[in-house]
Amino acid sequence: MADDVAAHSIAEIQAERSAGAEAQALVTPLWERARRLEPKLRAFAHLPKEAPVAPSEGPLSGVTVGVKDLIDTADMPTDYGSAIYEGHRPAADAAIVAQLRALGATTLGKTVTTEFAWRHPGATRNPWALDHTPGGSSSGSAAAVAAGIVTIALGTQTFGSVIRPAAFCGVVGFKPSFGELPRDGVHPLSPSLDHVGLFARTLEDVAAAFALLKPDADAVVGGAPSGLRIAALRPPADIASAEQVALFDDACAKLSAAGAYVEAIDLSDALPRLLHVADTLMGFEAAEVFGELRARFPDKMSASMAAYVDAGKEISEIAHQEAIGAQQGFRMGVGERLVGYDALLTVPATGEAPLGLDYTGDPQFCVPWTTLGFPALSLPVGMSSAGLPLGLQLVGRFGEDRALLAAAQAFLKACPLHVGRPPLG
Repeated sequence: MADDVAAHSIAEIQAERSAGAEAQALVTPLWERARRLEPKLRAFAHLPKEAPVAPSEGPLSGVTVGVKDLIDTADMPTDYGSAIYEGHRPAADAAIVAQLRALGATTLGKTVTTEFAWRHPGATRNPWALDHTPGGSSSGSAAAVAAGIVTIALGTQTFGSVIRPAAFCGVVGFKPSFGELPRDGVHPLSPSLDHVGLFARTLEDVAAAFALLKPDADAVVGGAPSGLRIAALRPPADIASAEQVALFDDACAKLSAAGAYVEAIDLSDALPRLLHVADTLMGFEAAEVFGELRARFPDKMSASMAAYVDAGKEISEIAHQEAIGAQQGFRMGVGERLVGYDALLTVPATGEAPLGLDYTGDPQFCVPWTTLGFPALSLPVGMSSAGLPLGLQLVGRFGEDRALLAAAQAFLKACPLHVGRPPLG
């Protein structure tokens, strides 16, 4: 691999390894790429001063991984995006990191997160336009994949922190069903909503990584678009941009032309209530998680995080328990309404990544599915007139992650990914 080469796919790396390429020879140029791009991109909270040692065994040998700085690593600092934990060194790897290491993957570095995965942004910039947000809270993970530094990156989602940055940075984001990937060693924000997710440039890489992390399930096999049954949830034109709505409408037309069954679905009775449930769960639980830190380190917590914790203390235990019950009820009720469909099609964000680095974007098109714990995919299938990525979101029923991945494979035959490289270098 040349010095300036971008990260290859898992299949390409496995083929190179089979042909005799050394894992270290595949990893070192990507560490060099990270070092070269970091002054502009600022995707990493920690990047080792020397190239990490690449394991020579395992199906992911030679594959580089970015690990969100909310996720513990024993060999690298984990700050959780907070000055409170600056230089913190966990005693052990998070369970998901340990799994990837056991598979032979190389952790290239720790990617930037917003403070405790909430809204106070980090330093990362969007690779497609450095003056636009990459989204959050998994900012660095999405940017590092988009910039060709790592093949796979880990993120977390409590509201929209995998799906939205994936859409803004033009990569595939996968939020599996709630609890599908382990959260041991991942700093909590709201335990009823926290998910671990994956970023990659292609659906094939996401599916391959997920299959290795969950090897006890059936393989993902996608069919033709003509066999798909899609529930189409059109975004409101007063919230989503005209280009985002047009991309959604175009996808529906392409699916129908390919023989898929596309039917509009109305969830207007459930969606606002799901947003309220999420606000209650997260407000109450974040106050419990961070209340002590708020008291001990008032000068090391952002004003926005401190205010959120203070507001959460006003939510009663009764309201929290009612929200837990509502969450379970909606999971069953909405799930029943999706029976007979292979996936629900909607949008991952209001449109292209907003200008500026102080705001990571509106998560409202992600929050309902996070609250339900349903699996979701962000697929970069278009570009805005300004040259920024636009995505679509596919959602499956709870626990049916592989069925969603298979549906996405069929979907992409009608609506292919826009696979491009940002002009970052």
